[in-house]
Amino acid sequence: MSKSFLIFDLDGTLSDPKDGIVRSINYALEAHGFDSRAEADLLSCIGPPLDASFRELLQTSDESLISSLVKKYRERYADVGFAENCLYDGVFDSLRSLYGEHPLAVCTSKPVAFARKIIEMFDLDGFFEFVDGGDVGISKVTQLSDLSSKGLVGPGSVMVGDRMFDLRAAHENGLRSVGVLWGYGSFAELSAEKPVMMLDEPRELHRAAGSCV
Repeated sequence: MSKSFLIFDLDGTLSDPKDGIVRSINYALEAHGFDSRAEADLLSCIGPPLDASFRELLQTSDESLISSLVKKYRERYADVGFAENCLYDGVFDSLRSLYGEHPLAVCTSKPVAFARKIIEMFDLDGFFEFVDGGDVGISKVTQLSDLSSKGLVGPGSVMVGDRMFDLRAAHENGLRSVGVLWGYGSFAELSAEKPVMMLDEPRELHRAAGSCV
């Protein structure tokens, strides 16, 4: 039988990826002759799929350009960007308290190879039964749908994330969601998606387990 997992987003939920993402986006923009952007202008890029972020930033539908930007971004991210990541205070202890009491997993829009490097860097890999990653053109809705159709994720599972994309993906797959407020989604953004609860700090992550059925 499928298990009822607590499924965690990675960026903005378990770790803060700001420096690596901002620097790698600007690296890709500059390599293509575009001006770099201020950090504040790039925070909205933390959460959505990377191709969608570049499409929005440049207001372009040129798929060859988008593909080239993504490739250049990943060139830097694979080298140093993934390591420019900080684990939120309280995450490790919360996962340790949940481990063994509830099955845990990760579902992130970033490629699974990057996700695993980050998770291993913080010694979190032993907590999760699986790590699911995305790629260009694959939404989190599709990721969760695939996990459900493969029988990996049961209908009582809960998606925990900091952006509307996480919560919306859960709801479109008939799952519950929990919003976290220490990441990059605002209270207004998250509350509009009607999660079963919102958490103020990582030390409250254990509360999300009560939402699984």
